Amino acid sequence: MEKGKTWHDHHTSSLAFGQRLADQVANGMGSWRFIIWQTAIVLLWMTLNVIAFKYHWDVYPFILLNLVFSTQAAYAAPIIMMAQNRQSERDRAQADADYKTNCEAKQEIEELLAKLNSIEIDKLDKILEILERGNKKA
Repeated sequence: MEKGKTWHDHHTSSLAFGQRLADQVANGMGSWRFIIWQTAIVLLWMTLNVIAFKYHWDVYPFILLNLVFSTQAAYAAPIIMMAQNRQSERDRAQADADYKTNCEAKQEIEELLAKLNSIEIDKLDKILEILERGNKKA
């Protein structure tokens, strides 16, 4: 990984066009905005087909609408699965980066503890030296 780049930057820059598109489709289809728009379109479709005076292009039980939903589901499912697989990859990359950071932090803490112990030992040695000098004078 390049210096200065986070794991997320590295992952995002390595995505191909199709992968980015699949992520955007999955994000869009998994939003309230999509659900609201789709609901409005379906209600409009059904209303127009129920109250149309002459031309009912998809009469009840709305077989064409069912075909549209089936086609949408046939394409949406694998696209969403691809996005979920990439989310798993991102989670693994983040976990790996967190693990490396934790290992580095542990090493730094151990080095600091060793340094603090060294300082404490030096202080104790100086205190003992001062006490010994004080005992010799008395």
